[in-house]
Amino acid sequence: MFGLTALELARIQFGFTISFHIIFPAITIGLAAFLAVLEGMWLWKKDDAYLELYHFWSRIFAVNFAMGVVSGLVMAYQFGTNWSFYSQFAGSITGPLLAYEVLTAFFLEAGFLGVMLFGWNKVGRGLHFFATLMVALGTLISATWILASNSWMQTPQGHEVINNVVVPVDWIAVIFNPSFPYRLAHMVTAAMLATALFVGASGAWHLLRGSRHRAVKRMFSMALWMVLFTTPLQIFIGDLHGLNTLEHQPAKIAAVEGHWENIPGQGVPLILFGIPDMDAETTRYKVEIPNLGSLILTHSLDGHFPGLKEFAAEDRPNSLIVFWAFRIMVGLGMLMLLLGLYGAWARWRHRLYESPALARFALWMGPSGLIAILAGWYVTEIGRQPWVVYGLMRTEDAVSNHSALTLSVGLVVLVVMYLAIFGMGIAYVLKLVRQGPAALGGDIAAHGPSINQKPARPLSAADAVLPPTTDAQ
Repeated sequence: MFGLTALELARIQFGFTISFHIIFPAITIGLAAFLAVLEGMWLWKKDDAYLELYHFWSRIFAVNFAMGVVSGLVMAYQFGTNWSFYSQFAGSITGPLLAYEVLTAFFLEAGFLGVMLFGWNKVGRGLHFFATLMVALGTLISATWILASNSWMQTPQGHEVINNVVVPVDWIAVIFNPSFPYRLAHMVTAAMLATALFVGASGAWHLLRGSRHRAVKRMFSMALWMVLFTTPLQIFIGDLHGLNTLEHQPAKIAAVEGHWENIPGQGVPLILFGIPDMDAETTRYKVEIPNLGSLILTHSLDGHFPGLKEFAAEDRPNSLIVFWAFRIMVGLGMLMLLLGLYGAWARWRHRLYESPALARFALWMGPSGLIAILAGWYVTEIGRQPWVVYGLMRTEDAVSNHSALTLSVGLVVLVVMYLAIFGMGIAYVLKLVRQGPAALGGDIAAHGPSINQKPARPLSAADAVLPPTTDAQ
């Protein structure tokens, strides 16, 4: 069905589920940290605007957290259903790492999430703040284990292959494999940046509609500070990650750069735009800057790094996809930097909340962090091909023995269900965002929501009118 092989369908199915899933943990990581900052600032400054923001964003966090858990379970099951030979080969690595995530991160999050969401007026301020911190810590621990597992697939270390099965011999080397520190830092920073852009877009939406609510101004200001300082850090980490990838996965870098061969005596240009042609082994319609590719990747004007022609044709990633995915990610990163600088300039001119152009820019940049994360993951995963475990197991050897018809039906069912379920979830989150902090009913008392205000439950967006109390009741 669809004219695709079982392998191609299995890859599309997994790519579809992970594309949906990854946006939820990214926002969960960022929002958990944001909530911890908000509650800490409220306890320190005694400013109820922070508390209003806490209750507003905690509802969105709860819905997003639930969607992340559900979408993650579906993805985890695919290791056994669609990639059974991978599970047989490397399950001794992947299985324990995923189990460690459940035992440490998920249990920590689940244990304190109820206190964080429903503990107002039931526990003291210190304990509630501790619960918020533990949820934020849990999201970071979860990211650590997931990135350790995926990074091991990119740069496997600390194992032996015995009877065609991977056997871990050094768990420290397995976890702290060569690409892990860079990929963990890059992903966590991306999550924080994507969340800041989401929060900033929410604030911009309400500013453009004429709201000058204290909480709206506060979250808009905090988001732009975060964008200003986090974007340069992310660019720096990305450069280090690129150098690490060049060392351990040179074919991926060659595909990212659309670089086919070195010319003796000449540096490698940076190709800004072009169309890599895998059959013709060239990049067509190139717009390039001489020697800049060498300067970025070798820190020398005439340095060389391997081109795609130095790898066998069957070992080359699809350069067309990763070439453009990388440029989408970098292009959005440059726009994020511009937004941060524009916000700093408007703040200096005392027009942070009075500039419609800045607010529109921030609003349109709202989804850019998530788009950049998806583009970066496409570079990472498609650039690893044709390997599922780099240098050890090919993707074609990892797929289960399912027919193309079976996988086609599964793909159709997943697409329909995901669009229906998560489409409604995303629509609900956007409804909450449109309501804004002011919908919580004004300033929240220092002890938490009062009896006359909307509750801090995650599913309390819809207005409800309770019947009057009678003596019979």
